[in-house]
Amino acid sequence: MGIRKMEIAEVPEPGINFPNEVKIKMKVMGVCGSDIHYYTSGNIGTQIVKYPFTVGHEGAGIVVEVGDAVSCVKPGDRVAIEPAMPCFNCDQCKQGRSHTCRNLRFLGNPGQAEGLLSEYIVMPETSCFPIPDNMSFDEAAITEPLAIGVYAVQQSGKVKGKNIGILGMGPIGESVLLPALVKGAASAFVTDKIDKRLDLAHQNGASWTGNPNKIDVVKGILEKENGGLDIVYECCGQQDALDQALQLLKPGGKLMLIGIPETNKVSFDINHMRHKEVTITNVRRQNECVEPAIDLIASGKISVTNWATHRYNLEDTQKAFELVANYEDGVLKAMIDF
Repeated sequence: MGIRKMEIAEVPEPGINFPNEVKIKMKVMGVCGSDIHYYTSGNIGTQIVKYPFTVGHEGAGIVVEVGDAVSCVKPGDRVAIEPAMPCFNCDQCKQGRSHTCRNLRFLGNPGQAEGLLSEYIVMPETSCFPIPDNMSFDEAAITEPLAIGVYAVQQSGKVKGKNIGILGMGPIGESVLLPALVKGAASAFVTDKIDKRLDLAHQNGASWTGNPNKIDVVKGILEKENGGLDIVYECCGQQDALDQALQLLKPGGKLMLIGIPETNKVSFDINHMRHKEVTITNVRRQNECVEPAIDLIASGKISVTNWATHRYNLEDTQKAFELVANYEDGVLKAMIDF
């Protein structure tokens, strides 16, 4: 096992060791960009894989067993899985920042916790969210990336009536677009290098789409909004997108950093930043936004039924990872069925 290598192994079935734990039979898992970072590079920053290691953190399943102290779920419940496992006792948790918990364990993160690519997984009950009967397992798994978008929109302040840009329309870009429109964004200008993703964004309410491989997207957007955009969400972790974002923002605008770069250092044009007095906010995963994401889907305010563009059996997981890593066939979200 190593870079771009995967194997299926027989391991002992996990059991419940603590009274607050829940055993889940996995039904579906979504392949995330951070999983791909580990697959192709072996690390994200200082988080370095030691092989063998199981990735995956977007998932849903059925509860099969619970510990004696568990009260929020019971065997037979269908659940969405929150991958973060904070301690709830440190200074960050007590300040409402469980996503930056000093002792955080996160599924599929080296040195923290093995991921969801297993037939069974054991989680603390605080990471298990029952889903309503009208929600599919796919939708439940997608609440994980959607929660990141919900949190990003929340952190960007008032969105109603604002003109926004979203650079990178993979799952995280879509996760920003949908709640931003629900919150009343006046217009959404979106970019991506995959035309099928732009088509989906247009179907989901984007007012303008552009492929930076084909057109000057900055020029195209500023022709429509010559004063610039109020908020730009950078969702692909690419240097060219960061450069475009600063050009697109109006004075006093906000740049929301959500995408994970493949390198540890990026650069900003300080001339644009200083003259425009741009505010930059880094978005760290999702913070208490899984339930709001579930509610948005269950209520019908948001639909993610067209997100799962490709499906694979567990035995073909490496094919799914290669597809996503190579941005093949217009992939938005590849799902693994257990």
